[in-house]
Amino acid sequence: MHLTWNEFERTDMRVGTIIEINDFPEARKPAYQLTIDFGTEIGVRKSSAQITKRYQKEDLLHRQVVAVVNFPKKQIGKFMSECLVLGAVGEEGDVILLAPDFKIENGLRIG
Repeated sequence: MHLTWNEFERTDMRVGTIIEINDFPEARKPAYQLTIDFGTEIGVRKSSAQITKRYQKEDLLHRQVVAVVNFPKKQIGKFMSECLVLGAVGEEGDVILLAPDFKIENGLRIG
């Protein structure tokens, strides 16, 4: 199935910095609860991310990531996920986060 260019442009992917990480023991699959700063235009959003196979909490603090910020919010247990953090998914379900090579301004759009 192919997307049109207009459909792709509607996907709002932005760079943000993780400012808080918490364990998420209530999740069905191992996950962290992330709080991500996307700058002044978008603000701070929360996300649940199944990234525990490759990342420890201390490795994630202040790390920049790429996320979709215009999906509808999703209730995951008692947690409301407000964006989708993007990563490459390996054969065993391990996720490698997508991130810029250099420290850049939070909120910059991916295109």
